[in-house]
Amino acid sequence: MLGKLYLIPTTLGETEPLEVMPLSVKKVVEQIDYYIVENEKSARRFIKKISPKKSQPSLHLMLLDKYAEEIETLRYLDVCKEGVHVGLLSEAGVPAVADPGATIVKMAHQKNIQVVPLVGPSSILMAMMSSGMNGQNFAFNGYLPIDKAERKKAIKELEKISFDKKTISNFYRNSLQK
Repeated sequence: MLGKLYLIPTTLGETEPLEVMPLSVKKVVEQIDYYIVENEKSARRFIKKISPKKSQPSLHLMLLDKYAEEIETLRYLDVCKEGVHVGLLSEAGVPAVADPGATIVKMAHQKNIQVVPLVGPSSILMAMMSSGMNGQNFAFNGYLPIDKAERKKAIKELEKISFDKKTISNFYRNSLQK
């Protein structure tokens, strides 16, 4: 029997995990010792907060950051062949959304490993929920460029797309004009 890949949400900001996470996340974290993470230090801190009694030396953390070698990441799910579950942790929010974890999820599907997403905070959904805008038609376009000139150009392009397709930001602009 293959192990599963659990997509484990983390908190946004300094909120205590158990204040916003369902108990099911805590239960999964308590069962898993193998994790794919973006940052070892913050992953250990999150795991310790959500499961204080968990043995830190028993954790096997595999880094998935911009320096991770593709050849190495291809082996990250090998333990699932032995029935071992693996947790995928994002730095903030949910794994695989604007996050390098998407490559691991794709690989899990290719290897017929069950992917189990757990519910938790998502900055995209939280912004949508609190905006007061119609959520029936919206688009997520990733992060804007850091360079000021490139960012300004990207915003102009997104405004044009929004206007042409009548997406949520166009709805927002029209509601402001009323």
